[in-house]
Amino acid sequence: MTEKVLKLLNQSDLRITAVRKDVLSVFLNADCAITTATIEAALYQIDRITLYRTLKSFEEKGLIHSINDGSHNTKYALCEGHCDEDHHHDEHVHFHCNACGNTFCIEESSVPTISLPSGYRVENASVIVNGICNKC
Repeated sequence: MTEKVLKLLNQSDLRITAVRKDVLSVFLNADCAITTATIEAALYQIDRITLYRTLKSFEEKGLIHSINDGSHNTKYALCEGHCDEDHHHDEHVHFHCNACGNTFCIEESSVPTISLPSGYRVENASVIVNGICNKC
């Protein structure tokens, strides 16, 4: 695990700090998108400002992406390795389970192309599918 954490931080050209290693380890151990509260609970006594700065750095460098699944809590998930600081390639479906509340990246399903009238420009598109996950 530690080797993978160091590799991801080095590839993203991020300085290696204890907080960054710890936060990234939480993501690597998660099987679904996670909230800041989940990270705080896992890391006990992490400074909230430092956590938000770390998440912002991770998102800017293409390590994670944010998800608004309609639960009123922003969730974050690891990018699949093809994102970078210039562009996120996270236009895939996100599945929100109504039973357990977890949100999963469904990489196999991409967001469909939307045709818009002249003068409109898509900057971001997302699809949230709600239902019951395979664990519930």
